[in-house]
Amino acid sequence: MYSADTCLADLVDHAADPDAEALVFPDERVTYARLAELSRAFADRLCGLGVRPGDHVGLLLTGGLDVVVALLGAARLGAVTVPVNARYKAHELAYLVAHADLRVVVTSAAGRPHVDLPGLLEEALPGLRIGDEVRLDAAPSLRRVVLAGDADAGTPHTPGAHDVALILYTSGTTSQPKGCMLTHAGLMAQSQALGERLGLTPADRYWTPLPLFHITAISCLVAALGAGATFVHAGPFRPDAALRQLAAERITVANPAFETILLPVLDEPAFADTDLGALRTVFCVGVPARLAAMQRRLPTAAMISGFGSTEAGGSLSIGVTSDPDDVRLGTGGLPLPGTEVRVVDPETGREQPPGVPGEAWYRGPQRFTGYYRDPAYTATVIDADDWFHSGDICVMDTGGRLTFVTRLKDMLKVGGENVAPAEIEDYLAGHPAVQIVAVVGAPDARYGEVPAAFVQLVAGASPAEQDLIDFCRGRIATFKVPRYVRFVRDWPMSGTKIRKVELRERIARELAAAGITEAQRITSR
Repeated sequence: MYSADTCLADLVDHAADPDAEALVFPDERVTYARLAELSRAFADRLCGLGVRPGDHVGLLLTGGLDVVVALLGAARLGAVTVPVNARYKAHELAYLVAHADLRVVVTSAAGRPHVDLPGLLEEALPGLRIGDEVRLDAAPSLRRVVLAGDADAGTPHTPGAHDVALILYTSGTTSQPKGCMLTHAGLMAQSQALGERLGLTPADRYWTPLPLFHITAISCLVAALGAGATFVHAGPFRPDAALRQLAAERITVANPAFETILLPVLDEPAFADTDLGALRTVFCVGVPARLAAMQRRLPTAAMISGFGSTEAGGSLSIGVTSDPDDVRLGTGGLPLPGTEVRVVDPETGREQPPGVPGEAWYRGPQRFTGYYRDPAYTATVIDADDWFHSGDICVMDTGGRLTFVTRLKDMLKVGGENVAPAEIEDYLAGHPAVQIVAVVGAPDARYGEVPAAFVQLVAGASPAEQDLIDFCRGRIATFKVPRYVRFVRDWPMSGTKIRKVELRERIARELAAAGITEAQRITSR
């Protein structure tokens, strides 16, 4: 149980066993005592750069120990950490550096293969010189960019529990990412609630391959540290290396998060001979039938699903391991302790009966406090009673378990009929040639919009677009059948999410260029 004034760095300063292993990366491992020492030294260095409470510190790092040391070090000062997506291109990076009012950016010369992170910053911000004090019109708050490990010492400060600790930028249906503000108290609430739901103890080893600029990885980190457990990170994800690490590190709780990450690990040739007997819980989101198939291959572990967002502070709901398989894998589980969730009619605000889709509204100590530099938009989504209107369409069953359906703004209106893209995606995912599918709306003169499916095929599969359309005909309502299918190999991504806004723009541009205003009509079989 945390006290009311617990802050992020307290998770390592007050560890029950300072000599216990805190972090494991492929080439690095540290104890709680060493992590506390490194983060104090980093806080000193930030002070030496003139960083003060409330200043924003950007982390343009691909992963590893440096990220956690910088995160905890900045937190010690009451500075606000802004993890930057290392996959950003120069124009995206330039927007974030300016919008987030970054005073210092911490980067590394050792980026992903063939990625020069300092060079990317210099491309994004012409006139920038690494290490020098800067004054740039494009980023008026920025004063310095330093390599991790550089800078002189100074004097640290102490943050308050309700100070903002993190700003995480998240992409949605808007053209630019929004900065979600998360407090120390909110992160502590997520740590405690997630640790309680997962039953974490100091003996646990909690694994994820997700990047540390993503809320899911950060929530795994704070949950592990809060329990005195060991946080194990995969580093750059490779299925074969991940499988070896899961076995060698005797992982007890794994959060691959998505079926598209877990499945390649299970499909490794060495899987059948690999001892994963220490594994007791696996968190993964995906199509229930596929999750059930993966559960059969992991007989010692209980697979659970869930639902969350950056605004939720990480997980909003998560499965209960004692539930039957169909409940654990077919729903997003129960809301985390301390969080209130309602499912309402988005037009009237009236609560929906069990099983009826509606917009998820939620409030609680772990939730974000608002969008940075956007109080007007924040006021439209957080009401006077502190309910966050998430824009997520969900259903809640009679037991209070939550299941995500789709985004409110992703809902299609096909000739007056409401269509949830997830329903079409789930059906198409049952085709043996389909690996990943995303459905968006394509403009249509007759119906307003019609479904368009973007599909990544299983290796070696070669169906025609019409084959997948015919797969749906006569099996789902005619107005739900995709009118267009487009095959893709690479997805527009924001962190771990497919950017559907870009897919909508892509199909709209294609149809406009071809002069197509109305899709071919579909007849039922």
